[in-house]
Amino acid sequence: MPTVRDIVSVLDAWAPPGSAADFDRVGLQVGAPDAEVSRVLVALDLTPAVVDEAAAGGAELVVTHHPLLFKPLGRVTEGDAVGGLAWRLVRAGVSYYALHTNLDAAWGGVSFALAETLGVEDPEVLAPLDGVMRKVVVFAPTDAADAVRAALDAGGAGAIGAYSGASFSTGGVGRFTPGPDARPAIGTAGGAEEAVNEVRIEAVVPSWGVGRVLKAVTAAHPYEEPAVDVFEVQTPATRHGYGVVGRLPAPEPLPAFLARVAERLGAGALRYVGDDAATVERVAVCGGSGLSFLGAALASGADAYVTADVTYHRWFEALGPNGAPRIALVDAGHYETEAMTEGLVARHLRAALPALDVATTRHRTSPMKTFVG
Repeated sequence: MPTVRDIVSVLDAWAPPGSAADFDRVGLQVGAPDAEVSRVLVALDLTPAVVDEAAAGGAELVVTHHPLLFKPLGRVTEGDAVGGLAWRLVRAGVSYYALHTNLDAAWGGVSFALAETLGVEDPEVLAPLDGVMRKVVVFAPTDAADAVRAALDAGGAGAIGAYSGASFSTGGVGRFTPGPDARPAIGTAGGAEEAVNEVRIEAVVPSWGVGRVLKAVTAAHPYEEPAVDVFEVQTPATRHGYGVVGRLPAPEPLPAFLARVAERLGAGALRYVGDDAATVERVAVCGGSGLSFLGAALASGADAYVTADVTYHRWFEALGPNGAPRIALVDAGHYETEAMTEGLVARHLRAALPALDVATTRHRTSPMKTFVG
C-alpha cells in the first residue's frame, strides 16, 4: 500500500507547495508520513461530518482544498471548533492534507475544473504568477551536455506553455586548475590549468523547483563542483497562475449564460452585474474569491467573469465611467465555484495511484443555504 508520504508526493508534484500564496497554510497538517493508506476521502472542507465519514469508512487520509489549520492553534480540545477537529482526526488515526492556493495556481487546477464544468473551451491562465520564474545556467563539457539537458528536463526545468525540455546552448572554453585535494573529472589533482570545450546550457524553472533542478543537475554532471548560476527573470509563469479564460462553443445571450452557470454549478441564486442584452462568448472564471483578478478578466477581453465573494462596493468596478457594465460580473458562490475540486483531486489520485481507493465525501460541506423570497 502507498504511504501518506507517497500520496503527498503525488499531490505536491501537481500543485507545488512553494506556489501557494504567502498567507496560506498547505501540506500535511495532521498525521504520520510513513502511515500506510488504503483509502482516501476527498472533500472541499473538513467538517465534523467529513471526519466521521472518514473514520466510519476506513479512510486513513483526508484531503481537502480549504485548510483546517490556517491560523496558529490556541488549543487542541474537544470543545474547540478547529482544534477539536484536529483532535478527532488524531483519535481516529486519520491523517489530513490540504492543498489550497497551490491548487488554485496549478495547471489543470481549480479554475480549469470550473471552466470545464461551465463548458468553457481552450482554457488559458488568466493571471499568471509574477516574479516566480528563474533561469538556471549550467556549464558542462561538450560530451556531457546531453546528459545535463536531460537532467534539467527531469528536474522540471524548461517547461514553457505547452512545451517541455526548452533550453538554449552556446559553446565556449572553460578553464580551471585542480587543487591538490581536488578529484577532477578532467586533469589531475594539483596539476596544470585545464582548458575544456564546454557548453553553456540555460533553461527556466519556477522558483520552487530550483532545488530539485540543482539536485538533478549535480547528480548528472561529471564535474566534482559544477558551475551553476541562478537568475531571476521577468518571464511570466505561463503554466502557473490564478483563473482561466476561454470561450464558449457558441455565443449566447447573457440570460442564457446565467442559466448555464446556475444549472451547471447547482447554484440556488446568482448575483451579477451586466447588460441583459449583451452576448457572452469569451469567459473568464476563478474558483472561490477571485475578485482581485477582475482587472485581468477585463484586460483579457472576456464578456463575463464568474467568481465568488464579491462585496457590495466592489461591484462598481465592473462598471464604466458612464455607469454601463464593462463586463458581466457573476458571483455564483464560493462553494459552488469550487465544489468540483473534490472530483478533480479524486481523479488525479486515481490516475497516479490506481490501487488506491479514493472517494469523495457524501456531504455538502458548505454551511450556507439559499433563501429565495
